[in-house]
Order: sequence, then C-alpha cells, then structure tokens
Amino acid sequence: MKKIHTVLVANRGEIAIRVMRACNELEIRTIAIYSKEDRLSLHRYRADEAYLIGKDKSPVDAYLDIESILRIAKNREVDAIHPGYGFLSENINLAIRCKEEGITFIGPNIEHLAMFGDKINARAQAVAAGLPVIPGSNGPVHSIEEVRDFAERYGYPFIIKAISGGGGRGMRIVRSADSLEESYLRAKSEAKASFGDDQIYLEQLIENPKHIEVQILGDQHGDVIHLYERDCSVQRRHQKVIEIAPSISLPEKLRQEICAAAVKLMKAVGYISAGTVEFLVTPDQKFYFIEVNPRVQVEHTISEMITGIDIVQAQLHIADGASLNGDDIGIPNQDYITCNGHAIQCRVTTEDPANQFMPDTGKIAAYRSGGGFGVRLDAGNAYTGSVITPYYDSLLVKVSTWGLSHKSAIAKMKRCLSEFRIRGIKTNIPFLYNVVNHADFLSGHYYTTFIDTSPELFIFSPPQDRGTKLLTYLAETTVNGFPGIAKRPKPSFSPPASYMPLMRRSLTAPNKSWTARDRKVWYPGLKIKKRFY
Repeated sequence: MKKIHTVLVANRGEIAIRVMRACNELEIRTIAIYSKEDRLSLHRYRADEAYLIGKDKSPVDAYLDIESILRIAKNREVDAIHPGYGFLSENINLAIRCKEEGITFIGPNIEHLAMFGDKINARAQAVAAGLPVIPGSNGPVHSIEEVRDFAERYGYPFIIKAISGGGGRGMRIVRSADSLEESYLRAKSEAKASFGDDQIYLEQLIENPKHIEVQILGDQHGDVIHLYERDCSVQRRHQKVIEIAPSISLPEKLRQEICAAAVKLMKAVGYISAGTVEFLVTPDQKFYFIEVNPRVQVEHTISEMITGIDIVQAQLHIADGASLNGDDIGIPNQDYITCNGHAIQCRVTTEDPANQFMPDTGKIAAYRSGGGFGVRLDAGNAYTGSVITPYYDSLLVKVSTWGLSHKSAIAKMKRCLSEFRIRGIKTNIPFLYNVVNHADFLSGHYYTTFIDTSPELFIFSPPQDRGTKLLTYLAETTVNGFPGIAKRPKPSFSPPASYMPLMRRSLTAPNKSWTARDRKVWYPGLKIKKRFY
C-alpha cells in the first residue's frame, strides 16, 4: 500500500522540475515553493500547486526556511518532502523536523546525513570498511601550529578541506610554507561562510588524479547496488563542468574494484536512498576514498542514460518502503544492471568564459536549443523572455547525450552544442565546445588539472551564425555607409589586389580603381554595372 500521495519539492529550477516529472509519472501530486524573485520561474507552473515562501527573506534564505516549508507541507497534507540537490538536501535539521512532523524525508536517514556530512566521520567509516584513504589528519585541526606540524610530517603539497564542505568550497591547496597561513585562514573563512562551520582537516595532495564517483541505490531492506561510475575529472576550481559515464580510462579490473568498494562501504553503514561514493584515482592506477554525497547529484542523468534506471523514481519508491528487487523498482540483483553505451553531460551556464567566467544576467532575447536522438535536456528557466538574475546558481540547462560508443556520444554533444542559439546573455557554450573537441578529452587522457593546464580551451572563434553576420553588416553600414554611395568613407586599409572578371577582350576597363567590394563589369550597350560580394 503506497503511503506517498503528495510530495513537496523543496527546491527550484531544473532539479525541481526533474522531481516533479518523476512524481507525475507515478501519479503523485506535487507542490512547489518559490521565492518572490522566482515568481515567473517554470518550476512554479510545473507543479499541481505552488506557494510563495520567504516573502521577507533574501532570495537564498527563502529556500532555507525550514519552518515555513513545513507549515505549507502540513497545511496541504503533504506526505513527503524531496529536497533535490543543494539548499536543504543535506540538512540534518530538515530531516529531523520531518520525522517529528510525521513527514517522509526523501533521501538518506538522519544517521547517514550526520555521518557523511562530517568528512572526518565519513573517512573513519571508510577505514572501518577497509577502503583506502588518502593520508591525512585523523580529526579537525584547530590551530596554525597543527597545520605546520602536518606539513613537517607529510611535506608539501597538501590540501585544506572543510569538514562540512562540498561542491569545491572551503578547499585550499598549500604548496609551500609561504602560503600556509593565508590558505589556512581563507579555508576556515570560506567554510564558515558556506556551511556555518569553520572546522577543517588536512590531506596530502594527489597530483594529476582522476575524479571517479560511483552511483549507489540502497533500500530499507539492506540491499545496495551500484549503477556504475562517472568520470568527473573535467573541473574548474574543484567544481565539475563535464561528466562522462562510464569512464573510458579505467581498466575493467580497476572499475570492478572501485564499484565493489563503494557498495561495500554503503552496505556496511546500511545506506538508504540515492548517494554517490567519490574516489581519486592516481596515474599509477591506485584509488582512494574521498567522500560520500548523500543525495541525488546534478550529473545523475548520465547514469540513468547508460542503465535505463530512473534514479529519482527509485528514490520515491525506496522512501515508500519498496525493495530494490520488488515490482516497483525491478532490480533483481547487481548482475541485472548492464552498462549500455556511453553518456556525456555538459553544464551550460550563464557565465562568460572569455571574462574569467563572470556570471551574466539579463533577459534571454532568443533561445533555441539542440535536440535529436540520444539528446536529453534538463532545464530550469531556459526560454525566450526569461530573466536571469544574480541571486542563484548560473546553471541554465544540462545537456546530456548518449551513444553506443564514446565517439558517438561526443559527436552528438558537438552537434547539440552547435545547434544552440542564445541571445541576450553570455553562456559558456563556446568553452564547452572547445573541451569536447580537445584531443585529450577525446582520448580520455585528462585529469582534474585539465582546464588549468590547457590555455587553448580559452581561444574562441568569432561567431558565424546569421544573427552575428547581420549585426556585423548593420555595424559596417552604420559606420561606413552603404556600398556605392559617393560619400562612403574609404577603408583605412589597402584593398586586396583586384582581378579582371571574364569579359570580351575588345572591351576596355573603366578608368577607375577597382576594389574587392565593388568590382565593376561593363556590359556593352547597357551601361550598367554588376557588383560581386
């Protein structure tokens, strides 16, 4: 007997729409919340009901108002709350309050949120389960002296990480004693600002690693399975830009070992719902546990594409008490899950790659996306007339492509990115296009330092679309006038050498200078001229 009939989605943008679509297919009623800045956002209109929240709060704080969310949930007789990713997705206080109010929290239980929200605790659980970990501090460091002691013991470089961190925030690499104190203070400050907790810990830095993560599903009956791995090594400032599934650079034996290690850890702790176990893989094929993300992730779509399993719907079924091998989810065992083909995800953002990825804002004057067989688009507010504000994450649309081979998936991604036409705001599409055309990306020979060590990724060709050509023509005629007008200013550069067009040899060319833009061909008896452009 199903217990979940109504779900409140405590999020916004594309992930809110993603959850609502999953609910709709399962005939579950959905309720959206939105801030006053999001009053025109699409997720509000995708739900069966939508309610303004945080009217007197900041744009971000509106989505973090636990008590207001629960008030709406109780008034509308909500059975469950899905937090998506970001915002409250890993907030243990929301899970506790949901339990107190008798509302199902769609995600891990309170114990696992506490366990994996603390990176030191997560590391201890990995050690207990027999997973290899990176040498580092066994607990938080509380002073600059402890950091110096660590540097003397393990040497440079090493990395400072926030205990409550995630998403690449609260991390600083220390390569020498000169930058040690500044990096320590900056990491603590960023951790406090981002997570409300300034505790940090230390790890040796693995140079040029691969970032590999394993998608996990666990039910309430003790079963845990994996949906293979994703390669998230294309990163900028520790934040993922492009992901592929499965990794094309892992030997099969190593792939099996990493996936088995992920399942071993999650079984040992009795994990429930969707989650991701993350590893670093060294150039000499050693792997180390780094963390667990106890939530659905941005890049879950490519795992769905290669396995055919709807991860969000699986979350809903698991929260409702279903087993992985039951009729609702339908996964009898691990061997049932096959990896079919290859998938790639690019995150299209409203950032200007030619200006250090400065976020751009404004109204989208025109929007046309790519598509076709093997293409999946997950968008939030990507449409003509949408207003991009500075208040939220710059993600515009997730582009995922699938092909039977890695080469085929990349070919689809190239085509899809080239089909996008977005006017009014800057996007990172030119940068993404350069990445998927890079020889190292095509071969799989890249690491987490790929973007930082590839300056050629930031060389962009001038746009060749019709809109740009039209604007160029209008600008040229505005400045120089129309061709053929007597007072048209002469160009500041020497015209290219002219050539004699085909004509009767008996004709004599006019006694005027010929230019590349206005070559004159005289026809006998007609006294007209024809221009070639």
